[in-house]
Amino acid sequence: MTPLETLIHNEIKIRGCIPFDYFMELALYTKELGYYMTDETTIGIKGDFYTSPSIHQLFATMIAKQIEEMWHILDKPKILSFIECGGGMGFFAKDFLEYIKNKPISDALQYIIVEKNPHLKKRQSVLLAEHNNKTMWIEDISELDNITGVLFCNELFDAFPVRLIQKKGNLIFEIWLALKENSLLEQLHPLRQDSIYYINEFCPNLYNSDFPDGYTTEINLVAKDWLKQASAVLKDGFIITIDYGYNSDDYYSSERTRGTLLCYHKHQINENPYINIGKQDITAHVNFSALKRWAEEFGLRNCGFCSQGMYLVSLGIDEAIIEMYGQTPDPFQIAKIKGLILPQGLGQSHKVLIQYKGNRDFKLKGFQISNRLAYL
Repeated sequence: MTPLETLIHNEIKIRGCIPFDYFMELALYTKELGYYMTDETTIGIKGDFYTSPSIHQLFATMIAKQIEEMWHILDKPKILSFIECGGGMGFFAKDFLEYIKNKPISDALQYIIVEKNPHLKKRQSVLLAEHNNKTMWIEDISELDNITGVLFCNELFDAFPVRLIQKKGNLIFEIWLALKENSLLEQLHPLRQDSIYYINEFCPNLYNSDFPDGYTTEINLVAKDWLKQASAVLKDGFIITIDYGYNSDDYYSSERTRGTLLCYHKHQINENPYINIGKQDITAHVNFSALKRWAEEFGLRNCGFCSQGMYLVSLGIDEAIIEMYGQTPDPFQIAKIKGLILPQGLGQSHKVLIQYKGNRDFKLKGFQISNRLAYL
């Protein structure tokens, strides 16, 4: 048994049982032992999964172009804070800062990386050494205050611990974990009060007869806490969320009987979070309807929502390709860029939601072709 497994088992022995979201938190975020917290954490092609920044540097370029537009919307403040929530291997930051270093926005930009993993922070700081006058690190957004700028969340919400719920008969329960002969055992427990509120607001149909016995899905309430905190620290600016997910109706479809929880280990997908503990990623899709509604509750305005592919095309990725490679770009590079915009890549699975706090009127270029806020 690994040290992390021992820790989890001891927590269960002390408490009798623990909710799944606490297990997920321990599996992913225990200091020096959780999946995201060790020296072995690797994100990208060499890791267990790949993200848009690891596909092509043009992704960071396009986000930088978006930040330029937002800087102008905010009347070009002397200090514009760009907060990357989860810096990964640092490749996005490097590509972003390389693009803007000779742009007018460069003098105003302050690049802040939110990173809990000290080993990743060290790798990021080495990679970004030539930009050390622009970069700083914090462990949590609660360290920020009165920010004018942008909070950037690329695949952040899908990594938050989720509650697992399951239907039995006409009732819905939460899944907790106990021990049986030194193995993890799922048990059904009554819903916590805030889980009941969530179900009543976003998926009341779960009680209907067309949802089969054993129907299992997820609730992400950590996302609500994060949005509340983000709104509190943001004085004037934006939140950009890019992630995979659905609206409430699609997320809690009667046909999605096993929910969206997936595990990634060495680029292989499985549905068993109780193996490879601390060695595999555990994720769940995002309910964008919830993010939209919670944002409004916390004083944010929803600006736009669409697929990543449509967003990047509307933002002008074709012009950026010519800017980067000229009229005859390398076909190999084009093939990689297609991974950002085509449905076969991340173009359809990943969605873009932008929210704003402040009193300005504007329209964002990235939603000129498609804005599906009404879908949420």
